Amino acid sequence: QVQLVESGGGLAQPGGSLRLSCVMSGTAFSPDAVGWYRQAPGKERELVARYAGVKIMYSDSVKRRFIISRDIARRTFYLQMNNLQPDDTGVYSCNALDGPSDFWGQGAQVTVSS
Repeated sequence: QVQLVESGGGLAQPGGSLRLSCVMSGTAFSPDAVGWYRQAPGKERELVARYAGVKIMYSDSVKRRFIISRDIARRTFYLQMNNLQPDDTGVYSCNALDGPSDFWGQGAQVTVSS
């Protein structure tokens, strides 16, 4: 049984930082890609950052502000979010892709407000 459990998120002021973590469990689970998505109120879910093998991609809206990283030994990946802005508010979900199977974390609320 594959599970993704998120932690982190919360409230930040504009210009502040937060970090999200996502721990993967499941015997012999080695996903093809891992990443972070977010859904802002009233908007479609969008890809924020992703590892696919050794390649990293970021959406234009978070480039140079967010950093995705991973600790393979701990089966954990992270999203460091810097210089947060109100437009970054939303529910952030981690995702792992393994062939045709898609796995999701439970989602974490990130609110950026003064």
